[in-house]
Amino acid sequence: MKNTYTTGEVADICRVSQQTVIRCFDNGRLKGFRVPGSRFRRIPHDSLVEFMKSNNIPLEYLESGKKRVLVVDDDEAILEMLVELLERDGRFEVRVARGGYEAGMLTQEFRPDVIVLDYKLPDVDGHLVCRTVRGNPTFSETRIIMISGVADPDEIAMLRAAGADDFLRKPFQIDELIARILQLVHV
Repeated sequence: MKNTYTTGEVADICRVSQQTVIRCFDNGRLKGFRVPGSRFRRIPHDSLVEFMKSNNIPLEYLESGKKRVLVVDDDEAILEMLVELLERDGRFEVRVARGGYEAGMLTQEFRPDVIVLDYKLPDVDGHLVCRTVRGNPTFSETRIIMISGVADPDEIAMLRAAGADDFLRKPFQIDELIARILQLVHV
């Protein structure tokens, strides 16, 4: 565990922009210090924990160091396979949702770095989930990978216009999905 964090690291941990962290630091809501002779800010671990608690940011974000991935699909076999393989990789904390409504609820609670989102869901389709996530500034840094077995080029263009960052056609190789997740979260 680190003793001191940069504003960029705090932004990643808290799932906010670096500018938000700097504003909170500058107005005294986030305690820390400036590096002597520079404009760089540093936040001690205890100050970060206090800030996270006072702003209802789950402390688990600080502890795990893993990228949070929400997998949304109504196919139990796909969910089971993706959870097993992503968790076995060791770099991901994974949660699942079986429909669009549940995906919305878990996005609020879990604050994923990446959502792997099936286009065809039984309740609310992936397109609407994608637009809803993109409409909330809290999740501006959340990346969305749409997956589907039945999307034509026009549908793919529509999904990208709705805010999808990437698209994978089913069936896909897990190595390809992991590579795309890591590319989107810059690991």
